[in-house]
Amino acid sequence: MKARLIPPMLLAAALLAGCEAGVPAGAAGEIAGARRFGELTLRPCTAGSDGSRVEAFCGTLEVPENRSEPEGRQIALNIAVLAASGRGGAEEDPVFFLAGGPGQAATELAPHIAHALREVRKRRDIVLVDQRGTGASNPFGCRDGAGRQMAVDAFAAPDAATLAAYARRCAAELEGRVDARFYTTAEAVEDLDAVRAALAAERINLVGGSYGTRVAQQYAARHPDRVRSIVLDGVVPNDLVIGGEFADTFEQALRLQSRQCERLPACRERFSPDLRAQLRAVMANLEDAPVEVQYRHPATGESREDTVTADTVTSLAFVFSYAPQTAALLPLVIDEAANGRYAPLMALTQLMGEQVGGQINRGMQWSVLCAEDADRYRGADRDPGATLLGPEVAEMFFAPCAVWPRGERSEGFTEPLRSELPALLLSGELDPVTPPAYAERVLETLPNARHLVLRGQGHGTLALGCMPKLLAQFVESTDAAALDATCLDSMTYVPPFTSFNGWDP
Repeated sequence: MKARLIPPMLLAAALLAGCEAGVPAGAAGEIAGARRFGELTLRPCTAGSDGSRVEAFCGTLEVPENRSEPEGRQIALNIAVLAASGRGGAEEDPVFFLAGGPGQAATELAPHIAHALREVRKRRDIVLVDQRGTGASNPFGCRDGAGRQMAVDAFAAPDAATLAAYARRCAAELEGRVDARFYTTAEAVEDLDAVRAALAAERINLVGGSYGTRVAQQYAARHPDRVRSIVLDGVVPNDLVIGGEFADTFEQALRLQSRQCERLPACRERFSPDLRAQLRAVMANLEDAPVEVQYRHPATGESREDTVTADTVTSLAFVFSYAPQTAALLPLVIDEAANGRYAPLMALTQLMGEQVGGQINRGMQWSVLCAEDADRYRGADRDPGATLLGPEVAEMFFAPCAVWPRGERSEGFTEPLRSELPALLLSGELDPVTPPAYAERVLETLPNARHLVLRGQGHGTLALGCMPKLLAQFVESTDAAALDATCLDSMTYVPPFTSFNGWDP
């Protein structure tokens, strides 16, 4: 059976939304409730997604798109500040949260970050800056000739030629208003430092998630005197080719999930002992004969009909593996499909497609990957069928780079961060994209760092269990070694569902 392709947009974790536009500095007296943060005057707003928002202070800061031409085109960085909630006011060193992707917008994660950093926020402001090209920071927003947003089906698996053609059209549409060469991590780092200076903060605390951990490490390397502490959640080593190892890390996550099923009598008796093997069998069947299936939309109850393909199965399995709560459904859904019952799989695929679709800014993602990763990718020297995803997953990641305007990778970009700065590294044991081994590599050159692995958890750990309290303790003390992390011992595995009513008690 040939190796499968995973849709490129699903290869990064994303929970996005937007923040209202800000006001120019100096307007505090004209807008009720406006508040001064350093040189910036920000107004009350709500930040987050359409379905979930949180109160904040919003505004913009203009920076040059091309810093070698400071008088050239300016772009407005969208900023939201979650003001310190404690009665004593904010400490002088705020926390900057750096979103993932690449392609996420930090302000669109405001409700999630407000929850995860609620203990930290009692004493410190939380600063969210949409990385240039995302959210409301000069987003690329490619449109077709009729003015409609260009799109590729969130759960389709287009070939390299289709993606390259899409990228070519997008680049042509952006010409004259966006220079995609200047939307790299290095430019984002200097944007963050411009915001820091505008806020009159001598030092900042960095909290990065997934790709945001790359941004945090690059900032700390270039502005070490401006950093007080670092938290890296779902760690990306500087030399990692983003997307280049997803096929392997996904396989590792599946093996760990199968191992948990084997340890539980009810799961072991109900399902195939090897989730990966059963996935492969279902995919092989659908490769030979895609199936037309009727199902009900899980949100509306509407009756629908669609085609289930091998790509449908791969996409859902990959996305579901990000979190243990959804991964717990995989054995049941795949077992149903193996027995010819595809409706649950199709319904969940539809639901996830609607939630994920459009949540990553593709153009900005290509600007990062094409400048920083594409030329470093070396195809794996192995049987293409050795993994469920196969080497095509990475090749599809970089297919647009053949036509996309390419910036430059900064000098020393791939070197590990070597620093005495206090750092806390976090990993989920079952993370399918940034496994704990990545954090261990980064830990080697950070003598004042500590790595915590959350048992049974996936990608993204900031809000889990007692982690919010540990984060606050670390940010205040900057002493990772002194943290009493025994409260994390209560974290455990989510048992696989043995029926759609849940798992066996």
